[in-house]
Amino acid sequence: MTDINKILEIKPNKLSPSKGKLLIAEPFMGDYYFKRSVILLAEHNEEGSYGMVFNKPLHVKLNDLITDFPKLDADLFLGGPVKTDSLFYIHKFPEIAECIPISNDLFWGGDIDIIKELIACNQLNKDNIRFFIGYSGWSPKQLDEELSINSWVVTKVKTDILLNESPDEVWKAMVLKLGDDYAHWINFPVNPSFN
Repeated sequence: MTDINKILEIKPNKLSPSKGKLLIAEPFMGDYYFKRSVILLAEHNEEGSYGMVFNKPLHVKLNDLITDFPKLDADLFLGGPVKTDSLFYIHKFPEIAECIPISNDLFWGGDIDIIKELIACNQLNKDNIRFFIGYSGWSPKQLDEELSINSWVVTKVKTDILLNESPDEVWKAMVLKLGDDYAHWINFPVNPSFN
């Protein structure tokens, strides 16, 4: 294998996808929704997989689209191509009724009236909740097939990076956390044809 092929080779890691893990897109994926994306898996089982793209802000504030919501200085994110007419949210509050645990400190959904109340009381903010339009979904075995061709690398969740890092820097920060075998990815151009 030539040196250039060795550099461009996408190396799989040994982690299996599961609820609460992250999918890091390989650097050459060209799909609009998934290019250089970081996806938090909310579920992965024999019925399929789903999760949220954490680094695709729509550059629209939540209150610009949803008028009957308490004021919240937070961007709305594109969670993926499925059900883009629906609002979803991931937060750090296990006490919100009906929420579903994803990891030790991240939760999916829950009672929207409690969410609104916590926002109105300034307990929820852009550092502990994120709102998404749409989500990312895979049919049974589809994600496993994508992993077999190295479209994604699986890693453990780093909540501080997901919620606190600038969305433009999340992919880069997560790739660097993968270690030396992946660090060179951040130097690849977003569009190789422009190089």
